[in-house]
Amino acid sequence: MAEASPELVDVTIHGPRTRMRGVRAPNVELRPWIEDFPICQALTQYQILHIGIQEAVAPTRIVRTKQTTTYFLACIGGRGRVLIDGRWRICKQGFACLLPAHTLDAFEAIAGVKWEFCWVCYQRPAEQRPIADVISPVMARFEPLPLKSAILGLMHECNGPGQPTLMQEWADLIRAYVLRFAQPSDQPDALRLLWERVAGHLGEPWTLAKLAREAGYSNEHLRRLCRRQLGRSPMHQVTYLRMRRAAELLATTEHTIEAIAHDVGYQNPFVFSNAFTKWIG
Repeated sequence: MAEASPELVDVTIHGPRTRMRGVRAPNVELRPWIEDFPICQALTQYQILHIGIQEAVAPTRIVRTKQTTTYFLACIGGRGRVLIDGRWRICKQGFACLLPAHTLDAFEAIAGVKWEFCWVCYQRPAEQRPIADVISPVMARFEPLPLKSAILGLMHECNGPGQPTLMQEWADLIRAYVLRFAQPSDQPDALRLLWERVAGHLGEPWTLAKLAREAGYSNEHLRRLCRRQLGRSPMHQVTYLRMRRAAELLATTEHTIEAIAHDVGYQNPFVFSNAFTKWIG
């Protein structure tokens, strides 16, 4: 069973044997671990701040209680822990996760286990469509080697020849591999339509039975489908969409907590606040 997270605070710890390499866009906020990365202008058009490959060992630990970027992480080897929906989950080889902006994000290496993963970090302007939409999985199977190869190709070009055409092509590939995970084309239309309807009517009293009726599935089939496609149960997906919308409203409007709670389907602001703290931080 996944372990519930205690109260977390922002922290950045890189173990002494942790190795990182990557590429960054120009004019990004410099952090010590990316300041030596070569610069690639081609990343800017996709709002990518930085990309890279990391071999992490304990006590490596990253916590962002007010994350403003979207973070894609694909495990190449070993395993680590990622905080998803307020609980720690294992991310192992052949899996990836997508951590959206305006949520509590955290990940850490496990003692005695080397964890190799590649990452892509996005900045989303308010006017741009987020890379994570209503049917984006939180954690699902993903073949990481093509993405790793594209990142290595871009790193080689940026550290050596620096041919703009090739750097653009590597950036295009990286974007395409992330989109393959974030906006999958193989999900049933009924599932996509269901979550688009839910996202547009978060104030309604959604139940598993009502969701199943809307999609035309049995309760159990919808449950299995959501677990496989999204990495969470149907009702957890409803809560996730509510919390994501609430976080966006808190970050971009001056609405009261009571108004936001009502907008996303909570009649009791206290219950909403408890759920928000658990999921978002």
